[in-house]
Amino acid sequence: MPAVYVAAGSNVEAERHLAQAAAGLAAAFPGVRFSPWYRNRAVGFEGDDFINFAAGFDTTLSLPEVLERLHAIERACGRPPGAPRWAPRTMDLDILLYGDCVCTGPGATLPRPDLLKRAYMLGPLAALAPQLWHPTARATIGELWSRFDQQAHPLERLP
Repeated sequence: MPAVYVAAGSNVEAERHLAQAAAGLAAAFPGVRFSPWYRNRAVGFEGDDFINFAAGFDTTLSLPEVLERLHAIERACGRPPGAPRWAPRTMDLDILLYGDCVCTGPGATLPRPDLLKRAYMLGPLAALAPQLWHPTARATIGELWSRFDQQAHPLERLP
């Protein structure tokens, strides 16, 4: 049964939408675990700060089935299908890792390439699963985070 790790982020009524997404993840994926929440600047466009967290769960669902459930949670949070990528959003749920899967296909490239470049993905994941092995970087998530330029990409841990 693969372990799946997901990044969640919002900068439109972020606290409300992230709480809604967390409830949706808990309903869709029993046993889901969550990182702390973090605030960070918008990346790729000018906009309000984002709040992000990582979630992890084990599942027997296929990758397309997981994606389908994540998209349903995004829609429930008010994100329309086909929303622009570099713009404010009510909810963004991205699969970071799906077991040891290394693939490119419709809807997902795994491991997610941005994971190694974006503090708002790597930092929360390191808080949640520091001993998790990254299948292509050949290091644990905790090791990757310790090497990351955290000063250039600050995260503010929220209470």
